Amino acid sequence: MAARILLVDDDTAHRSMLKTLLGSWHYEVQEAADGSQAVDRVREEAYDLVLSDVRMAQMDGLTALGEILAFNPSLPVILMTAYSSVETAVEALRLGAFDYLIKPLDFEALQETVKRAVDVSHTSLEPRSLRNLVESEEQNFGILGQSPLMQKLLEDIKIVAPTEATVLITGESGTGKELVARALHSQSERAKEPFVVVNCAAFAETLLESELFGHEKGAFTGAEKSREGRFVQADHGTLFLDEIGEMPLGLQAKLLRCLQQGEVQRVGADKPITVDVRVLAATNRKLEDEVAQGHFRQDLFFRLNVISLEVPSLRSRRQDIPLLAVHFLRLFATRNKKELKRFAPRALDAMLRYDWPGNVRELENAVERAVIMARENQITREDLPQAVLGADREGSDASLTGLTLDDVERLAIEQTLKETGDNKSETARRLGITRATLHNKLKKYALE
Repeated sequence: MAARILLVDDDTAHRSMLKTLLGSWHYEVQEAADGSQAVDRVREEAYDLVLSDVRMAQMDGLTALGEILAFNPSLPVILMTAYSSVETAVEALRLGAFDYLIKPLDFEALQETVKRAVDVSHTSLEPRSLRNLVESEEQNFGILGQSPLMQKLLEDIKIVAPTEATVLITGESGTGKELVARALHSQSERAKEPFVVVNCAAFAETLLESELFGHEKGAFTGAEKSREGRFVQADHGTLFLDEIGEMPLGLQAKLLRCLQQGEVQRVGADKPITVDVRVLAATNRKLEDEVAQGHFRQDLFFRLNVISLEVPSLRSRRQDIPLLAVHFLRLFATRNKKELKRFAPRALDAMLRYDWPGNVRELENAVERAVIMARENQITREDLPQAVLGADREGSDASLTGLTLDDVERLAIEQTLKETGDNKSETARRLGITRATLHNKLKKYALE
């Protein structure tokens, strides 16, 4: 398969000449007329290399370089300029450019640089900048994330952790709420004391009460000896109540009393036991809605929600996907004794386009599977789960069996409109039809 190059230059004649030259070297070339268009193209499609001019009226090459590498850090970018400047060259390389060429171009040097970049794209280790980011971010309580949402969360953790406040950690399933709870514990004055976890969805009501508070011998069938509960086990430390929204109403009242009075009473016991425990709770439910529907006690919600920390979904912080993916790649490559160091650019592209409904947990599972299935010295698109590839236009195997031609045409128009941000002119151009024809088809399929 020919390597795909995105050629970016606002000089139409120079861009046309370079496209012909690169094509003669058996590369597949697509064009962008400015930096802004290049950034959009990289977000829409997979490339092996970007070759870009520096000076352009609509977003210069250095700005585009930053945005392209923020989206896909493994994509090589070569910059070209007619203005030789040591400062510009240093800045380009500092930002992560693969190389820097001076116009008028030496075609032999260009051919060698492009070949080298494509080879690196297919075989090298992950970019040094990405590798360094992973290593530095792993110091943040084991939480990886350079996105603004994650940086805000990390700042909040640092502020809240040293206090005694009860914290409610919210977020979708698989976002890493327990990791946040462990970070809060590890940065608190209770760090040397126990960190105890209870999954409230894992037990029936009677068993959950015993699990939390303990029981006396003979308190119920099967209670052959006395047992201390998790509150006592966590004394002077931290108790993490995961999936608190699943706790039965009857037990919520007993938990509230425990939190208010600082004491627990074993099932079947006459006297309470005093405990000193910091409680952290987590849920993937909206507890405000649960309260409104009568499924969760309002007073307990207020007691737990002294401080609320929300862990963002993975699709809302896509720029963290490469960091997490490389982290999991290292982990599972070592565990499975495989010499894998990186993701092919098109594999990372597919991962960046997927919405990850299972969040970080799903990404971790996908990378583990890819490591096990990998047949090359890197993770390729073919190693990824089909669910991930289904979100990528190149990797979609969706069957059109049973669809009429009108169905196919309507789907093509809908998909192209989505990709162009509802830009009618660009949609018509990509579909190879006039804007008037597109307008008629939009009316035909009721898409306006």
